[in-house]
Amino acid sequence: MKLLKQYVQLRLDVTDDPSQEKLNRAIAQSNVIYEALWQQVKLLTAKDNAVVPTGVFVQSLNEMIDNQGKRLSAAFNQIPNMVLLALYGIAAVASGFSGYASGLETKRTRLPVLIVGTLICVVILLIQDIDRPFSGFIKVSQQPMVDAAVSLSSYSD
Repeated sequence: MKLLKQYVQLRLDVTDDPSQEKLNRAIAQSNVIYEALWQQVKLLTAKDNAVVPTGVFVQSLNEMIDNQGKRLSAAFNQIPNMVLLALYGIAAVASGFSGYASGLETKRTRLPVLIVGTLICVVILLIQDIDRPFSGFIKVSQQPMVDAAVSLSSYSD
């Protein structure tokens, strides 16, 4: 139980400050915790050959490791800055053409050009914000991990 409490607290600490250094330390500590949990699985299977409890423990541990892989994938696999720069460049060129085309009209209405430009910027900023789950306006809720920490705290070591 102590290892699970450490793991949950480690996950919560990383979400508070997702710096690269802290993330690397957390990954290393997580790997140590996983290794210790696997050692417990080995001891448990050596002592008790009850298939169901051991199988549930192994399945839960595998899911925990898989979930860490998903979290790390979300943290490390981001849209490259070059792609974002290209999106902003395309938006600037499209806005330029739109402005040029509206300047050719005899009746000048700038509202559609402003609306289209604003929508393009909002879409690009939204893409950028969703791509970085630890910062920005849209953040991933950590409530399930907080609930797990509260639940685990009720158990004694």
